[in-house]
Amino acid sequence: MICGLPNAIEITTLEDPRVEPFRNVRDADLRGRDHLCMVESEMVVRRLLDTDWEIHSVLVSPTKCQRLAPVLRDRDVPILVADISLMSEITGFNIHRGVLAAVRRPPPESHSVQRLIQKFQGKEQLSLLMAEGITNIDNMGSLFRNAAAFGIDAIVLDECCCDPLYRKSIRVSMGHALSIPFAVTENWNSELHVLKQSLNIKLVGCEISDGAVPMWEVEQGDRFGLVMGGEKHGLSQSTIAACDVIAQIPMSAHVPSINVGVASAVALYEFLRRDSLNNR
Repeated sequence: MICGLPNAIEITTLEDPRVEPFRNVRDADLRGRDHLCMVESEMVVRRLLDTDWEIHSVLVSPTKCQRLAPVLRDRDVPILVADISLMSEITGFNIHRGVLAAVRRPPPESHSVQRLIQKFQGKEQLSLLMAEGITNIDNMGSLFRNAAAFGIDAIVLDECCCDPLYRKSIRVSMGHALSIPFAVTENWNSELHVLKQSLNIKLVGCEISDGAVPMWEVEQGDRFGLVMGGEKHGLSQSTIAACDVIAQIPMSAHVPSINVGVASAVALYEFLRRDSLNNR
């Protein structure tokens, strides 16, 4: 019995058909493999195991198998154990974290705006992090990690954003892309108004512009959505028009903008933590 796990299977050859879900892993290819996404690294896999996401199988090195055995013991999924060099051959990249979990993606309707509205409609206080045009995978992961760090209820993304369930995005998010509720809208402009009306939220756009006010001057209230723009072009004019107020983080004239992941962290601290910390 490998690692004391009854469902552990030793993999010794690249041709073993049981590793097919992990073969030549590229995010763009995974939707065709039973609509899977990949979760990478020991810490993130541990967080995955605390969720109700459906695990297809786990590919793990002998060392990581020993470390994860206590939390994998009761999981009725195949645990495929392979040497780290063989894992790299199977996956097609230099895997040095020693563990990958193939996870089934939920159906698209589970990430709809309407589902989000149903979930939060009666909540007394509500905070949303919203984003359009985020195409950098690292930035997407950072948004989810920041949302978890500052207690955001959910994230709303437009259809132009990159997939938050890409392998690297999940890893950069430290697994929080699997725990923070999110919605992906196919009609951003229309559903911004639906969210405002249905959830009674104040939309605060984060953008540098002549009409923007410093972030700390914004009265966000108990229900708000902080809207972040894409890395290159910021918020679109239609999104700015939909917002109730445009706020900015005043910066040095020599550095007029910062990374959207950093900007979201500064804004979320300003909105959700500064007053509570100052009132201690």
